[in-house]
Amino acid sequence: MDKLFISPGRYVQGKDLLTHCSQYMEHLGEKFLVLADETVQKICADELVEHLSDSFEVEQVTFNGECSMNEINRVSEIGKEKGVDVIVGVGGGKALDAAKAVADRLSSPIVIFPTLASADAPTSGLSVVYTEDGAFEQYLFYKKNPDLVLMDTRIISKAPSRMLASGISDALATLIEARAAKQGNGNTMGGGKATITGLAIAEECERTLFKYGLQAYAANKEKVVTPALEAIVEANTLLSGLGFEDGGLAAAHAIHNGFTAISGDIHHLTHGEKVAYGTMTQLVLENRPLDELERYIEFYLQLDLPITLEGIHLDKASDEDLYKIGELATAPTETMVNMPFDVTADDVVQAIKAVDIYVRDYKARHKI
Repeated sequence: MDKLFISPGRYVQGKDLLTHCSQYMEHLGEKFLVLADETVQKICADELVEHLSDSFEVEQVTFNGECSMNEINRVSEIGKEKGVDVIVGVGGGKALDAAKAVADRLSSPIVIFPTLASADAPTSGLSVVYTEDGAFEQYLFYKKNPDLVLMDTRIISKAPSRMLASGISDALATLIEARAAKQGNGNTMGGGKATITGLAIAEECERTLFKYGLQAYAANKEKVVTPALEAIVEANTLLSGLGFEDGGLAAAHAIHNGFTAISGDIHHLTHGEKVAYGTMTQLVLENRPLDELERYIEFYLQLDLPITLEGIHLDKASDEDLYKIGELATAPTETMVNMPFDVTADDVVQAIKAVDIYVRDYKARHKI
């Protein structure tokens, strides 16, 4: 299989970008569909529509909250009826993924305008599709990545700091999974083998996270845009996005998807919060040395991320439930296949339990 590197057409990041972003869209089309949920409309999408209306014809559509095939079909039909030629997704991961799917259906350019730096989905050429009940259903892969990604760091700084921490957690999985995929000669999410560039980006992503993550988290709590926050927004979005798509996923995200096999309060957690536990589980599966495990444990705890079974609401889960997670995480279609060794459902269950043991031991020894 060929080596492959893919990326968005253009990535633009800056404070107050919303006020002048139309200059980056002039070549894309004339009639825009802006997709955002009701909350995001109040935060910035209404203002964005007003700004774009000075230069383009704009149709605003309210996102219903779940990136499901029903929602993708609904918005696609509206786009066809209105004759739009550019799709703009505004908000969090699910709205952005739905917008990408709609753009693919309509063969239209796609503009991504995140209001959070909580995940690495904005730059990617894929969508994660869920059932109406929120269970993972499938990945949709596209022939191209977004044409334009716009990151207004003023807007992002006003989002809850929990979401930035979630993005750091999601990004922290990038190198860990890319490294495993390389060792296992696995395939990337782009459908090829990893390039040197993809792994190098994943490595720089992790360096940036450890260097600036805590400063950015503190700045975000006070809604202040600082160089550290700018660095983490880029790491969470661009570095992690390119790193995961061009480096490959492995156990961490497979375990995240495995969590959808059961119901319960775990689904009140963010994507990144669940990925944190998945990442720790992968490190245990890899039998990483204690000092390496504790480097991640310390960082996760400083970011207030849940890395105990109680923290992810699985402390009362039965072994039967844990095995359901393990079975889904090790399904043949899951990214667990990129691990450099075979992983069984029982291996996943034992590692999930071990993470809780190691973290509780760490907290006891450090009196946390």
